[in-house]
Amino acid sequence: MADRIKDTDYLAISARIKAMETGLLTRERMEQVLEARTDEEAVKILQECGYPELDARNPEAMDAALSAARDATLSDVGGGAPDPRYIDIFKLKYDYHNIKAILKAEAMNTDPRRMLMDMGRVPAAELLDAVQSGRTENLPEGLANAAAEAKEVLDSTRDPQLSDLVLDRWCYQEMAKTAEDTGSEFLAGYVQVQIDSANLRSLIRTLRMGKSADFLKNVLLEGGTVDTASIAAIGNAGGSGLNELYGPTPFQAAAEAGAEALRGGALTEFEKLCDDAVGDYLAGAQFVPFGEAPLVGYLAARETEYTNIRILLMGRGAGLPAEVIRSRLRAGYV
Repeated sequence: MADRIKDTDYLAISARIKAMETGLLTRERMEQVLEARTDEEAVKILQECGYPELDARNPEAMDAALSAARDATLSDVGGGAPDPRYIDIFKLKYDYHNIKAILKAEAMNTDPRRMLMDMGRVPAAELLDAVQSGRTENLPEGLANAAAEAKEVLDSTRDPQLSDLVLDRWCYQEMAKTAEDTGSEFLAGYVQVQIDSANLRSLIRTLRMGKSADFLKNVLLEGGTVDTASIAAIGNAGGSGLNELYGPTPFQAAAEAGAEALRGGALTEFEKLCDDAVGDYLAGAQFVPFGEAPLVGYLAARETEYTNIRILLMGRGAGLPAEVIRSRLRAGYV
């Protein structure tokens, strides 16, 4: 954009976001869903919060309903955002998900349509046609380059994991570039903390699976606040020094849970604490009166909310104890 958008350009949308925040699923509301006597009562509570009827007995339909709610939120808020790139940052991951699905389906000679999510910047049908035909010139440049490189890797190695790694790297690179182009320190920090989370997860998973140091180096992403060389060194040392490396960072608790997972513990708490560290960063947006931060914080809070709703309903449907479900809920924004 020719002119840098100022935070005061967000006065109107910021005021609207502050009003919309009152509709977020609070910890108290989640407790009501958790303690509801019947599944029908739990669903009714969510309907009172603006959600359609959700049925955990039909996960595909429930996910479709949550996806529709997500798409409606992005469309609603996006209409008042002075800079559409703040909306794109939440859409582009679906473009990359769709390319993964298309390439894997092509390699297996199956139809990818049921796996596609029509919530990206590019309509799913348009993306499918572009990738399958090889006519990607009308796609965003980064996405077109990513699709070409991932297809080449998959064709030459027949290893979908390597193809996914290519797409993950391009996805985070494009997120970082989008944030940089906006000039927003808050958005850049949001991308950085997501990269830190992804790298910590990769470290713990690599060690748990007994993968090589070279494998870890290939999956680590540049652009986070924790140096990748230092993370790789922890991997080479079998996890020794993990708590020391992450102790001064927002991922201290997650790293401690990761160390416990390396000793044979479950990954559930570790995964939750990684998400919570990202949520803690976003929570700071609540104290910003206007600008892009409240917009980014609200949209990310909605993403967390969709995750929590799924945890609540699927947990109830599986008959899990309330304390187990509660322990898996991600930290809320409000």
